[in-house]
Amino acid sequence: MLDYTDEQNMIREMVSKVAREKIEPLIEELDEKGEGGGEAIDILRENNFMTLPLPQEYGGIGADYTTTALVIEELAKVDAGTSMYVFTTTTDIFFIRDFGSEDQKEMFYPMFQEGKIGAFCLTEPGYGSDAANITTRGVLKDGYYLVNGTKTMASSGCDAECFIVYVRTGPGEKAHGISCFIMEKLPGISAGQHFNKMGFRTNSTSEIYFEDVKVPQERVLGKPEEGWNTLVFGGGAMRAFGAASQALGTAEGAMEYAIKYAKERTTFGKPIIQHQAIQFMIADMGINIEAARSLHYRTLQMIDRGGYSQQEYQLLTSATKCFVCDMAMKVTTDAVQILGAYGVMNEYPVARRMRDAKVNQIFDGASQIQKMIVGRTLEKMY
Repeated sequence: MLDYTDEQNMIREMVSKVAREKIEPLIEELDEKGEGGGEAIDILRENNFMTLPLPQEYGGIGADYTTTALVIEELAKVDAGTSMYVFTTTTDIFFIRDFGSEDQKEMFYPMFQEGKIGAFCLTEPGYGSDAANITTRGVLKDGYYLVNGTKTMASSGCDAECFIVYVRTGPGEKAHGISCFIMEKLPGISAGQHFNKMGFRTNSTSEIYFEDVKVPQERVLGKPEEGWNTLVFGGGAMRAFGAASQALGTAEGAMEYAIKYAKERTTFGKPIIQHQAIQFMIADMGINIEAARSLHYRTLQMIDRGGYSQQEYQLLTSATKCFVCDMAMKVTTDAVQILGAYGVMNEYPVARRMRDAKVNQIFDGASQIQKMIVGRTLEKMY
C-alpha cells in the first residue's frame, strides 16, 4: 500500500462515499444531456471539494497536490467529467498560491471560498499543442491591459467565473512576450455554447471570448511577459494531479465494474470470470493500474516535497501523464470487451469510461507531445 497519511485516507473515504451515494445517481442523465455538471456542481460545492487547497482562513485545508489528486481520482471512479470542475478550480487556486502576490490572494481566495468555478484558458482555435504561438493579445495603457482574442476547449468554461488566461503582451515570438493573468469575469468576457463532446459530457467545455476586456495590470501572475515560466512548472503539476488522476480513477472504475459483471455473467455453465481469457484481461488491468498508481504517486510526492531538478520534473510529469492516460484507454477498452455487446451500450458505464479515457489522452498535452518531452529530456540527461 502507498504511504498516504491518515488525513488523506479519511478524505479519500469521505469523497468516495459522497461520489457513490450522491453524484453517481445523477451521471447517466447528465451524460445523456451532455450540457455540464448541473446538480453535481452543487454537491461539489456543499462538500468543499473545489476549495481544499485554500488556506484554512478561507475555508480550505491547505491541501497539497497529492491530497487534491486523491479527491479527483475518487470522483473520477464515478465520473471523470464531474471531477473536472475540481481540477480546473484547484488549478486556478494552485497557480495563485504558487505564483500570485499577497494582494492577488486576498482578492481571489474569497471568490473561490464563495463557490466560484475556475477555468484555464490557454488553447486557441488555431493553436492546441503549439500553445506558444497564441494570438490573444493584451495592450498596456493607463494601468490596464486591453485584451482581445478567443480561447477554446476551456473545460468548465460555461460555468466559470475566474480564469487563468495566457495573453501575448510583449514583443518576441513563441514563448517570449506572453503574460499569465488571473481575472474574474470582467465585462467583455463571455462563453460560447457547450461543445457536444464524445467524453467528459458532464463538464461544460466551450470557447471563451475576450472583447476589449480591461484587465488591471495587477492581475498579472508572476512577472509580465514571463508567463511561460508559470506554464512550464504549473502545467507539469496539472498533468499529474489533474489529467493523470482522472485517468487513474476512470480505469479503476472500469475494472471494478468489469469484475462485478464477470462474476454475474455466465457462459458455458460458469461465470465468465472463471474463464482464463477473462482472468488474464482482468489481471492485466490490475497490473497496469498498480504500475500507474506507483508512478503517479512518486511524481506527486516529488512535486509536493520540492528540491527536484527541471529535468526530473519534466521527465516525471510528462511520463506520468502519458503512461497513466494510455493505461486508462487500454483498461477501459478491455472492460468494454468483457461486457461484450452490453459494453458498447451507453446505459452501461464502461462505454462512458472508455469515451472519457480517450479525452484524457488528448487534453492537457496529448500522449504524443508527452513522449516528445520525455524523449528530449532523456537525450539531455544521458
